Amino acid sequence: MANQNKAYFALAVTSIVWGTTWVASKMGISHMPAFELASIRQFLGGSLYVGFFLIKGEKLPTKQQFLWLLGMSLLMFVSSNGIATYGLQFITSGLAALIAALYPLSVVLIERYYYKAIEITPKTLIGLCLGLLGIGFIFYKDSLSFHGSQYILGVVLSFLAMITWSIGSIIISRTKIKINAYNSIGWQMLISAFIMGAITIISGDYVPLHQIPAISWGVIVYMVIGGSVFAFISFIYSMKHLKSSIASLYAYINPIVAIWVGSLLLNEQMTWNNIVGTICTLIGVYLVNKSLKDQKDPVHAISDADGM
Repeated sequence: MANQNKAYFALAVTSIVWGTTWVASKMGISHMPAFELASIRQFLGGSLYVGFFLIKGEKLPTKQQFLWLLGMSLLMFVSSNGIATYGLQFITSGLAALIAALYPLSVVLIERYYYKAIEITPKTLIGLCLGLLGIGFIFYKDSLSFHGSQYILGVVLSFLAMITWSIGSIIISRTKIKINAYNSIGWQMLISAFIMGAITIISGDYVPLHQIPAISWGVIVYMVIGGSVFAFISFIYSMKHLKSSIASLYAYINPIVAIWVGSLLLNEQMTWNNIVGTICTLIGVYLVNKSLKDQKDPVHAISDADGM
C-alpha cells in the first residue's frame, strides 16, 4: 500500500513537471534563442545520464551503436525537441503540448500504411477523427484571432516535431540494439546538444553564456533537474508500481497542466473553444491508445515526455 501511495505521488510529479516544462521552455526562449536553450538543456541532461552510466562501468557505444544513436538523436531530440522549442515562439505552450500528445495518432497511421501492422478498428477511427477535429477546432478559432503566418508556422513546426518523434518511437520499437534504454537516451541528448550547438553557432543566433539572463538559467535548471531527472525517475517508479493504464494517464494530464499554467504565468488566453478542443483531442488520443492496447501493438514510445 505504501508503494502504491508513493506511485500515485510519482504519477502526480510526472504529470505536473512534464506539463510545466512546456511553459518553462516558452519563458526561456523569450530571453534567448530556442536552439541555444535546447542545446544547453540537452547537454546538461545528457551529461548527467551518460556520466551516471560511465561511473557504473557502462562501456562507450560501439561504432554501430553510435551511428544508431546519431540517427535517433536527430529524430528524437534535434528535430522533435529542437523544432518544438523553436515553434513555441509562435504558439501557446498549451497548444504545443496538445499537438505533442497526438503522437499515438501519428504512430497508428505510419504503422498502418507503412508496416501494415495495425488494423483500423471503429474505435481507432473515431479516436483519429476526434483527435484531429479537436486540434482543427482550436487552430481554426485561434487563426481567426491571430491573423498571422507565424502562428501557422508554429503549428506546422509542432506537427513536424510530433511526427519525427513518432517515427523515432517506431524505429526504437522495431530495432534490436544492445544498449541500456536510459543510457541510450543520455547519449542521444548529448549528441543532439552538440548538433544543435553547432546549428546555433553557424547561424550566429545565440547569446554569449555570460549574457544569458538568470530567468533562462533558472528555466534550464528546472527542465534538467525537474524534467529530465526527477520527473523521469518518478515516471519509471509509477510504471513499476501502477497498472500501465493508470501510469500512462500523465500523457493526458500534461497538456491540461500546460494550458492552465500557461494561462496563469504567461497570460495565454484560455477560451471555451480551447477547452472543448482540448477535451475532444484528449478523448481521441485515449481511444487510439486503447485500440492499440487491444491489438497488443508493439509500439511503446519512451517519452522524454517533459514533452519535448
